[in-house]
Amino acid sequence: MTRLLHHSVVESAKRNASKSAFRFDGESISYGELDKRSDQLARLLFEKGVLPSDRVGIFMNKCLELPVSVYGILKAGAAFVPIDPTAPTDRIQFIVENCGIQLLVTNSSKKRQINALIERCEAVSTVIGLEIEGKESFAWDTVFKGSDALVDVELDEECLAYIMYTSGSTGCPKGLMHTHRSGLNYAIHSARLYDVGPSDVLGNHSPLHFDMSTFEFLTGPYCGSTTVLIPEDVTMFPVSLGQLIEAEKLTFWYSVPLALIQMINQGELEKRDLSSLRWVNFGGEPFPPKYLRSLMDLIPTARFSNVYGPAEVNQCTYYHVPNRSSLEDEAVPLGKVWEGAKGKVINEHDKEVQSGEVGELIICSKTMMLGYWRRDDLSERAFLRTATDSGNEEVYYRTGDLVRRNNSGELLFLGRRDRQIKMRGYRVELDEIENILSTHGDVEEAAVVAIANAEGESEIWAAVTVKSDGDIAGSDLRIFASGKLPAYCVPQRIEMRDSFPRTTSGKIDRNSLRAEFLRERGV
Repeated sequence: MTRLLHHSVVESAKRNASKSAFRFDGESISYGELDKRSDQLARLLFEKGVLPSDRVGIFMNKCLELPVSVYGILKAGAAFVPIDPTAPTDRIQFIVENCGIQLLVTNSSKKRQINALIERCEAVSTVIGLEIEGKESFAWDTVFKGSDALVDVELDEECLAYIMYTSGSTGCPKGLMHTHRSGLNYAIHSARLYDVGPSDVLGNHSPLHFDMSTFEFLTGPYCGSTTVLIPEDVTMFPVSLGQLIEAEKLTFWYSVPLALIQMINQGELEKRDLSSLRWVNFGGEPFPPKYLRSLMDLIPTARFSNVYGPAEVNQCTYYHVPNRSSLEDEAVPLGKVWEGAKGKVINEHDKEVQSGEVGELIICSKTMMLGYWRRDDLSERAFLRTATDSGNEEVYYRTGDLVRRNNSGELLFLGRRDRQIKMRGYRVELDEIENILSTHGDVEEAAVVAIANAEGESEIWAAVTVKSDGDIAGSDLRIFASGKLPAYCVPQRIEMRDSFPRTTSGKIDRNSLRAEFLRERGV
């Protein structure tokens, strides 16, 4: 039988039906309950005409219905599309329409946003999770009273499993298509690498629409582990996070470095018994060594690992920090390519460089995406196809990250080939922000750059020139941007200018602009 992603829940339920699969805010759902409830959702989706590879949107904050939604959609043969519940309505509408989503799974806390959305999107025919007047809809109580008879659909490992949207340089988000094959291989390899087992308790810090969440939502059930869904309001407060780690006796922590740095700076971790933690994984952006050393002192029982991999390949390298004394002031290495993947470092002519030379990292992996949803042009540019000595073809994903290998063969991150940055682990295209700012009727031109703050995290600073008949302030533009961009993409500062520094060809000189901003900051 072909192994698919949702078989993880089925098999974990057979092994230990009463074992807690997910916990949230003092409540839990066992593997037996998760298996049954996801079957009930799958049956309803099937009866509503959902077909294999149809896209079903998930639009909700963290709750116990979230894993039910993920695995119910997979069992129905469809692909789940996690939508950021905090995103502006324009962005949500784009994803729904671009992905052809006709059915949304949500909960009662999103009623106002759902009502606003379905007024704009006539294609949304059915809502599950709350009752909507004038629309075919089903409350969760109704779903869980329905049949749990298994849905019989023909699927294979190359079928679409989920689509995650990320920032696009044109101003429109782009959807990454992952299959059962890529998702399951990620679960398998991450489980092996970090020795995840049924006794482990995983802390889910990232929201479902962020690719780091696949560790808890895919690897956790594959191993029969328990995952603690950390409420959004808790993730915002370092004190609450420290309390949760101790109270839930987490064995795994995986987040962007910022969350850990904030806990260190608040002095919160010093007060807690963190001896349950055996792995602390971090990724999405560089972890300043001075903070990592402090963290290793505070949690001497844990192992620490730098996780790297664009969302297009889930994960592809790892670096297990040997010990505190191994950390120098330079950035923590990306490490080595993990099992089941191949990595090459190539130059601008797509030729492999010598060891120690700088080039772009490309990855060939079973965890790699199928491509970008409805963007064959992007997919074509993203992949490099090479012939092997045996005459077969290997497909590599172009990460866009510049690296070199050190004397130990470990990869070191040196920067980007494009204008993409990471903000709290989220991928941000600076060109997208420029495009959005430029759509304002009073703006003549816009330029956006990234500036590092004292904690090493990127901040987004922007400058605009205003049309001769325009009248707009930076605060007004931030409000405008907030209506079209996720909160992490909105510039922290927008400066109004009469003109921009220019290159000899007349283009905006963003390097000079960034240097001016740094001087203003006193750097």
